[in-house]
Amino acid sequence: MVYFPSHMQDVMHKPGFIQSQALMTRTALILTLLLPLCLPAPLLVAGGMHETTNGVFDQFTRHIQEQIASDKVAFAQASGCTNWFYKQEKHKPAPLNVHPIRLDLILEPPSREDCLRLYPGGLDAVRQDFHLTQSSLSVSLTSYEFALVVDQDDNARYNQEELRDLFQSLALAYDPTHSPATQATALTERFDSWYRTRNLEQVMNGMSQLYEKGYRVTAADRAELDRVTQ
Repeated sequence: MVYFPSHMQDVMHKPGFIQSQALMTRTALILTLLLPLCLPAPLLVAGGMHETTNGVFDQFTRHIQEQIASDKVAFAQASGCTNWFYKQEKHKPAPLNVHPIRLDLILEPPSREDCLRLYPGGLDAVRQDFHLTQSSLSVSLTSYEFALVVDQDDNARYNQEELRDLFQSLALAYDPTHSPATQATALTERFDSWYRTRNLEQVMNGMSQLYEKGYRVTAADRAELDRVTQ
């Protein structure tokens, strides 16, 4: 049994201005998306129903997908070793004030040797890593949702209006004369910067700006989010 918070999706569907504070109270809930957690999903163009696409959307979403795949493995490892150390101390898993979700992991559970090698500091060390990997995964998943929401018509491309809104929501200057490669680099660098500092608050603030402009999660976005979390 692994424990995850509930996702924040409900609040994202309320019309009008979304208060940043209200959003932040739900940031811990992002990991409900991991149903079930398993080996990284194949890296397809975001929105598997689309055949092919090039340009900013493709490069940006692929970059985030790769980070999600890495984060899922790290989180599964920390989760497995957390359970192992608790069993050794004859404790039940610590209550995390979240909803329990049973995950049938395809990943092989970490062995005793793995856990002792990875976490020589024991339970305290693995619990710290558990929270760090959970936080990293929250940032990468929320950023991916962000990238999908901007593509309003779900055609796996950003038009100029969408690009402008995306850049503005990320506090970046938008120049339509720049090449797709240059624009994609600016976006991935912003994601990397926020990811390194686990700056979920900035991601949520950017999402709030998009919602003020009428952007919403679509059925296609939900399907794609489900795919990358499996």
